[in-house]
Amino acid sequence: MTDEFAESRRAAHSELADHIEALAGDHCTRIEMLGDELVVTVPAASILQMLMFLRDDGACLFKQLVDICGVDWPEREKRFDVVYNLLSLRHNLRVRLKVEVAEGGSVPSVVEVFSTAGWCERETYDMYGVRFDGHPDLRRILTDYGFEGYPLRKDFPLTGFVEVRYDDTQKRVVYEPVKLTQEFRNFDAMSPWHGPDLMRVREALPGDEKAEKKG
Repeated sequence: MTDEFAESRRAAHSELADHIEALAGDHCTRIEMLGDELVVTVPAASILQMLMFLRDDGACLFKQLVDICGVDWPEREKRFDVVYNLLSLRHNLRVRLKVEVAEGGSVPSVVEVFSTAGWCERETYDMYGVRFDGHPDLRRILTDYGFEGYPLRKDFPLTGFVEVRYDDTQKRVVYEPVKLTQEFRNFDAMSPWHGPDLMRVREALPGDEKAEKKG
């Protein structure tokens, strides 16, 4: 990105931020530039009004909802950010909306503003457990039936809670508590990755004498 183009983008974002502040500032708690991105923080109760304004206002025309995703901040009182990424093809601009929500809290569904939000909200619910009030079919979309927990929360264990296998006796897929089927290997001096003198150990490995004879 050239300096001239970058400066032009910053000016366009600054103008857009001023426009949003002037006409929709009552629905925002914070408007800021983070890097090269315009980020608008919105209370959950105002997300529908804010999205409709950004979609329909002539200076905005953010007609494309690119994505809805979540961010987990376990140490924060309002633990999650629900993030809406918008694109204006008319003005060649992007804007990011954030809604802070506490664990166990909810956010209004925006399906009536952007129909594409349906699957995105389901993904966010599936991964983080954030509920969207008014969603027509809020259920898991990426994980399996009966899945426990929310995989993108930072306190979710890397191993998960259950493992899945096909039981040939029962002729069906069964769920079982996660268990490590193999303990950590105990390497001995025959391993090239263990021991104080790696070169000496490497020379002692079986098979090396074949390479020496071939050479």
